[in-house]
Amino acid sequence: MPRVPLGDWVDSGVNWLVGHLSWLFDAVKAVMEGMYDGIDAVLGSPAPLLMAGILAVIAWWLRGLPAGVLAFAGFALVDSLQLWDQAMSTLALVLVATVIALAVSIPLGIWAARSKAVGAAVRPVLDLLQTMPSMVLLIPAMLFFGLGTAAGVVATLIFALAPGVRMTELGIRQVDPELVEAAEAFGTTRRDILWRVQLPLALPTIMAGVNQVIMLGLSMVVIAGMVGTGGLGGAVNEAIGQLDIGYGFEAGVGIVVLAVYLDRITGALGTQLSPLGRRTAAKAPRRAWEYRPRPAVAVVGIVVLALVAGGVGVFGSAGTTSAASGTDVGKGKEIRIGYIPWDEGIASTFLWKEILQERGFKVTTTQYAAGPLYTGLATGQIDFETDSWLPTTHAEYWKKYGKRLDDLGKWYGPTSLELSVPSYVKDVDSLADLKAHASEFGGKIVGIEPSAGEMSLLKTKVLKEYGLDGAYRVIDGSTPAMLAELKRAYAKKEPVLVTLWSPHWAYSSYDLKKLRDPRLAWGEGDGVHTLARKGFAGDNPRVGRWLKDFSMTEKQLTGLEARIQRAGKGKEQDAVRAWLRENPGLVDKWAPVSGGHAQSRAAG
Repeated sequence: MPRVPLGDWVDSGVNWLVGHLSWLFDAVKAVMEGMYDGIDAVLGSPAPLLMAGILAVIAWWLRGLPAGVLAFAGFALVDSLQLWDQAMSTLALVLVATVIALAVSIPLGIWAARSKAVGAAVRPVLDLLQTMPSMVLLIPAMLFFGLGTAAGVVATLIFALAPGVRMTELGIRQVDPELVEAAEAFGTTRRDILWRVQLPLALPTIMAGVNQVIMLGLSMVVIAGMVGTGGLGGAVNEAIGQLDIGYGFEAGVGIVVLAVYLDRITGALGTQLSPLGRRTAAKAPRRAWEYRPRPAVAVVGIVVLALVAGGVGVFGSAGTTSAASGTDVGKGKEIRIGYIPWDEGIASTFLWKEILQERGFKVTTTQYAAGPLYTGLATGQIDFETDSWLPTTHAEYWKKYGKRLDDLGKWYGPTSLELSVPSYVKDVDSLADLKAHASEFGGKIVGIEPSAGEMSLLKTKVLKEYGLDGAYRVIDGSTPAMLAELKRAYAKKEPVLVTLWSPHWAYSSYDLKKLRDPRLAWGEGDGVHTLARKGFAGDNPRVGRWLKDFSMTEKQLTGLEARIQRAGKGKEQDAVRAWLRENPGLVDKWAPVSGGHAQSRAAG
């Protein structure tokens, strides 16, 4: 049977939409980002414990004193984990996605409940949305809206839309038809029947749908962290990329706190809004600790907290980062750097973050997979990145996006790609030796990120060149996962075959053999290049010149990588500062200020 080119049709359709409706996507993006920025500012302005108190008062009003105490304790824990800003960003994104999803799903659910034709037409679309893998939704969202908040909101609301429609339709259809007939007999209009009979009685079911929309939205926010939405989703994505179990668990705890809070609050809100729920709650006996303040009392409590906060100055203020050197050439201008969680990428990214901050720039760094990183550069949402391996490893990305990027030159090289084994593995010294020893390695090659150019080259060229296609399968994963498997096998003296590259600190930490490549399937080696969005060097001529003139020796790079490894997760910037103090004068060499060198803090 001939292949149906469904994927090609979808690609053509998406390309047409991007080419002809970009103005519409830009307008929608502006609205979404405006909503997000407003809510995030409200949630992030008070000091963490003040905001925790406000959220606790809301829980107390809706569910009683124990719920309020537990809410405060949960959010205090999030603050103690130093994840407060990420948690509030995630909450803001969930709220924006939920509001938009409900604005679409509830009217659509009502329409589907009152029209069998609409219900029949909507049902297969909802089935598609609920069964489509959630990560697939990120691809069109990223293409239409770029990286960041808007793409995350769109992917989240699409993923969470279906239960809102279904539960609204179900709730209205479950209203007793005799009640509707009685209302019609008294001459009630269809609009009044909807507002005074069907919606009040269907409200518990609708609120259950709202709850599901919020929960699905929260789960999707984590996946949306892959496209730079930040928040707790970005923290989880970062932990996965670096195989940091502790940091991932902490971010997971923050998500659990948000999920439990939102679940309990929406459930209680449904009871408060439903006439039947209010009557049932009013008749139920209450103990002292189940006392709930009246809405007016709750509002007064929140206002008092806000006034006290203002009086003692606990509202946060957007601080400005001052230049560490004597010359503030950046004057607070923002520069956005993206990076892949590879060791040389992390090292060079945080090195340039420190250098640019010392020169007075405001720098934000965000971790991405290779695909979103290049997309962000091509669309101008990322200013530059420092870890492109050209001309071979990242040739596929350069071919696709090169016309929309500026190559600021090579700062390290030549590099090499290789498969490596521990030195205790005997009789395996070349790629040509692998076929006869496939069973020794379990027929597995432990790989890194599937989007990495090395993985593509391995699968499409290296395996075929040495006849290893049927003997080995490449295990997709991540760089930290590969290093963890290498560490585990090395400790047990077990055979392991991993993808590596040079330079890499693993060669100084373990006794490894680089397998020779007599047929040059890997190519002759790359240079590590800095790529920027089109026009970045023109907009920032001084920074562009610094980046073009930048270079590092192998000793410098591996030394910085080792320092960051020893410092641990979250302390990359501290490691860079310590390394710069041990190597005085490098900041002035790599980022000279015209009219004389400024004395940098790192050299002090």
